[in-house]
Amino acid sequence: MDLLILNGPNLNLLGRREPGIYGTRSFESFFPELEAAFPEQKLTHFQSNHEGALLDKLHEVGFSHHGIVLNAGGYTHTSVALADAVAAIATPVVEVHLSNLAAREDFRQKSLLGRHCAGSISGFGLESYRLAVQWFVNQQPKRVGFRV
Repeated sequence: MDLLILNGPNLNLLGRREPGIYGTRSFESFFPELEAAFPEQKLTHFQSNHEGALLDKLHEVGFSHHGIVLNAGGYTHTSVALADAVAAIATPVVEVHLSNLAAREDFRQKSLLGRHCAGSISGFGLESYRLAVQWFVNQQPKRVGFRV
């Protein structure tokens, strides 16, 4: 199964950016652990601070991959364009956030993307990514002695 983890603005600073909110570990140090936890899945990741690059990546994989795990960062609350892109593609998307958005500032409690996603996971730090990947794995048809 091909899964893309797509990270938006400022997520390249994980481990250094506001560690009290986002933790002390970088995504790059976590990703090999995620790959090891799901060895049968083809996991790739992409990060950009630029909205257009995120849109281009959604368009690129949105009809070929089995799933997208999307942490749009601050664009979650502001980008109609990203919400439209998620709505337009065929690939299911799970929205993830490291912090618990319900416990954050008022403007962070509204997601423009969520209504177009299969689901949203927030508040579990980097484990939010693992939970999202596990959901995609659970959606695979069960193969017991035959091919589907």
